[in-house]
Amino acid sequence: MVLQACLDAGVDLPYYCYHPGLSIPASCRICLIEVEGIPKLVPSCQTPVREGMIVHSTSPKATANRKAVMEYLLTSHPIDCPVCDQAGECFLQDYSFQHGRAEARFQEAKERQPKKDIGDHVLLYSDRCIYCTRCVRFTREISGTSELYVNGRNATQQIDVFPGKPLNNKLSVNVVDICPVGALLEKDFLFKQRVWLLKNTPSISPVDSGGENIYLDHNEGTIYRIRPRFNASVNRWWISDDTRYAYKVVYDPARLRKPTRKQHGSTIETEWAAALESAVAGLRQLVGDHGQGSLYAMLSPMMTCEEAWLLGRWIRSMDAGAVLVLGPVPSSGEDETFHHYLTHQETFRIKAEKVPNAAGVRRVMDLLGGPNATYEQFAAGTTPELKNLKGGWIVGGYLSNWIPSVQPELFKRGFKVVQDLLGNSLTTGADVVLPVAAWAEKEGCWENYQGLIQCFEPAVRPPESIRREGDVFHSLLSEAGVYNASLVRRRMGDPFTCVAVPAAEEAEPAYEFQEL
Repeated sequence: MVLQACLDAGVDLPYYCYHPGLSIPASCRICLIEVEGIPKLVPSCQTPVREGMIVHSTSPKATANRKAVMEYLLTSHPIDCPVCDQAGECFLQDYSFQHGRAEARFQEAKERQPKKDIGDHVLLYSDRCIYCTRCVRFTREISGTSELYVNGRNATQQIDVFPGKPLNNKLSVNVVDICPVGALLEKDFLFKQRVWLLKNTPSISPVDSGGENIYLDHNEGTIYRIRPRFNASVNRWWISDDTRYAYKVVYDPARLRKPTRKQHGSTIETEWAAALESAVAGLRQLVGDHGQGSLYAMLSPMMTCEEAWLLGRWIRSMDAGAVLVLGPVPSSGEDETFHHYLTHQETFRIKAEKVPNAAGVRRVMDLLGGPNATYEQFAAGTTPELKNLKGGWIVGGYLSNWIPSVQPELFKRGFKVVQDLLGNSLTTGADVVLPVAAWAEKEGCWENYQGLIQCFEPAVRPPESIRREGDVFHSLLSEAGVYNASLVRRRMGDPFTCVAVPAAEEAEPAYEFQEL
């Protein structure tokens, strides 16, 4: 399309209704251009490029059209930018400045439309809507659930939901991301921050094995929202609502914040140095009393590959026969898929495996070699290697309670060091408890279900009393310098050596027509 060709070439053309991931209605009319040989202006978003085409995007006719469209849109749009969450990211603001008139000629009273609660996460401010229909097309062409539609025509038209059918699908808040104005707003972010104050950090979704690419938007050490980051081979422009609200666990009241250890049968808060000293002494005593093969390390699928590699190396430095155990891999049963409402082509998939790095930890365990086991084998404890275990190091870090109602026998006896994010029955009975950093507070890489290894960086610092797992294992191994995930990857070898932190945002592809 001419519009996408112009954008790719650095020619800034305005547009509202066009989105490269959706069909093209050419309804907003602000992208009209002049093409030699065609008497009327044509929509650049819907006009294919052809050999020898001569396009005028700044001709008097095209410029006059943009001014007219902007003036028309602003006859109904309220000027409430000071209280609108979209201010700073609003196409209407930008294009009014770039292409609008200096003064408004509209003197009549503006049409007022109601504010609507259309779902669990989304509010619709109808009087701000410019009827680009991006949201309607998304619910039809991506989520396939068709909750939104245009009710009425002309001056009476409104975006609305069908009676008894709220916008509650698992991709619902994507309509907020694609809304070019402040009509659709996220309840959770409403009036929280001005967007120009936010810094964004590229990251990866922690909620499942899909590896969705995201931005963490944060200010002054607090994460306020998560947005999708385009990746053509993983999630394209979209993310699930589970991913979008994954940051809330970082601020969960049940989060562990202080190291603790057992003393004379009671659990007491302690300093990090004393907690680590107690942990190492307890594990060393087990090896001294029971010999090689008495320790295990449970590697959580929430850990980064670098952290799992360092912990595996450290536990084996004390006990060459230590068993490496892959922690529980919770699953919802089946993947949840979304399809286009007409073509039935798959548009998005939410993975059933509800951890981000089970594949990466398996790869690390193979890399380290030696005795290893799955969580199910560990819980059954039927092999001679597992029957000899007397204690070990357990890493949790899950986004919710991961301890099964019936705990493995090894959780009930022996010396246990537990690193976890949230308090649970296991941390209550552990000999040493070490709080862990959330994924948004550390660096590393995860491997998704496709075998794609992706890096992420910290967006915010962990609370003062919490240490990142990589720092802990780096210290236990008495490595020189400070923990650096990229340096650890180089030492791990292929395929981790060539994995790099995402740099510039990936270029978005042009829209391609599909036969319906």
